[in-house]
Amino acid sequence: MARHDLLARGYAFGAIQTTRGCPLNCTFCSVTAFNGARYRQRPIPDVVREFQSVHEKRVLVVDDNLIGTRPEHIARAKDLFRAMAQANLRKEWVAQATINFADDDELPALAAKAGCRGVFIGFESPAPEGLRELGKKFNLLKGRDFRASVRRIQRHNIMVVGSFIIGLDIDQPGVGERIADAASQYGMDNLNVLFLTPLPGARLWDQMKANGRIALSAFPEDWKYYTLTYPVARYRHLSLDAVIQEMISCNRNFYSMPRVLRRLCSNVWQRRAPLISFVGNLSYRSNIRVDCKAYADFKCQRGDRYH
Repeated sequence: MARHDLLARGYAFGAIQTTRGCPLNCTFCSVTAFNGARYRQRPIPDVVREFQSVHEKRVLVVDDNLIGTRPEHIARAKDLFRAMAQANLRKEWVAQATINFADDDELPALAAKAGCRGVFIGFESPAPEGLRELGKKFNLLKGRDFRASVRRIQRHNIMVVGSFIIGLDIDQPGVGERIADAASQYGMDNLNVLFLTPLPGARLWDQMKANGRIALSAFPEDWKYYTLTYPVARYRHLSLDAVIQEMISCNRNFYSMPRVLRRLCSNVWQRRAPLISFVGNLSYRSNIRVDCKAYADFKCQRGDRYH
């Protein structure tokens, strides 16, 4: 087990890992290269004991996919949640999962009883063509209705944070607004948008490197920009200025005050952590100004690499 006793007190969140590996192998993701495609799960009693050793009341489950993709993975996740609830951990936690978290209503119900307050789900693109480009065909299975899936999770007072990517080969001007509209239509509590970033080890890196589309590749001086929040590549239909404007447009649309207030009203009505949701929305909204300055500095320091 991790030595949580060695950590200083006072963090907002503790952290724990219960699984490793991901069988999806999306083109942009480094998880499979880094942690392997085989999905491995820690023994449930060990996980419960480690949860008990975490100092903080709130915990981030750092698994790339807590629940997995196959029936036996889901069965183990249910057993884990039952054991956590029975242990009465008095912890609130958030985790990353795939959209199949909503496919079995018992799963989010058990997760909520175990202390789950939010899930981070990668939607990646509002277009089926975008999902196929990224190799995330899993989201296309069963003809899912994403709005209905989000609602099924939220019924258990679990917040949904959705992630999307800007800079795909199919992305044209206006994609930022389309993503904001899709996220609002799905009913997400928060939206996290990232630039398509080629990470070493991922298939996307090999593809973009072969086509001369990685603008920043000098190590180590360029590596500080590989945070998914800077456009380090050259995008097919979007220039450096254009892709940055799409990102700003997306965040300004989704975090416009009317949309923030509508989400707050929904969270108050459904009693789904309205204070946390409101603070989160305002934080994202205030970050837009910070991001604009960061992008301006970025263009001054690295803009010449895109010509």
